[in-house]
Amino acid sequence: MILIAAGSSFAQEVISSSKGSTPVTGGFTNEIHVNFVTLIWFGSLEVGYERYLSDDTSLEFKGLINDRFGFNSEGKGKKYKTNSVQAAMNFYFGDDPNGRFFIFPLAKVRFGDFEEPADGGGIDTTDMTAFILGVGAGYKWEMSKNFAFGPFASMSRNFSSDVSDRFSSIEFNAGFNLGYRF
Repeated sequence: MILIAAGSSFAQEVISSSKGSTPVTGGFTNEIHVNFVTLIWFGSLEVGYERYLSDDTSLEFKGLINDRFGFNSEGKGKKYKTNSVQAAMNFYFGDDPNGRFFIFPLAKVRFGDFEEPADGGGIDTTDMTAFILGVGAGYKWEMSKNFAFGPFASMSRNFSSDVSDRFSSIEFNAGFNLGYRF
């Protein structure tokens, strides 16, 4: 009896964006999510809104507060004073109602400054304003009626000579989103 009760508690119906002819009739049309890895690791807030256009595509908009270049941390007098906005088009693959693989192209605009101590004293400032294009991939588990979560990674190229001179033209980003669907 205990095994049957435990098994039936896990056998819940999952309502996801991967079922039905449109997300309106077969799933959800909206999702808000937060990348809790960068929030915990760097204190950088990455909040996103995803609008499902069909079962296999969505538009995603993100706001990044205290955005970092890649996984560089502050310390030893280094300080990021940067924010970003990002747009992506997500393309989902597969029929699994509990989770699917996705790829996305992205466009991002970062603005703000990076400060660090200068060799001879004072502070060197780098203008971090940049237009950025990239691609990424991830996996999203849809394990309950309203919650989705999963890892993602992206690689992008910034088009700012100031940023490229101080850091690199190529930037990696990754995280783990936790989202609420409605």
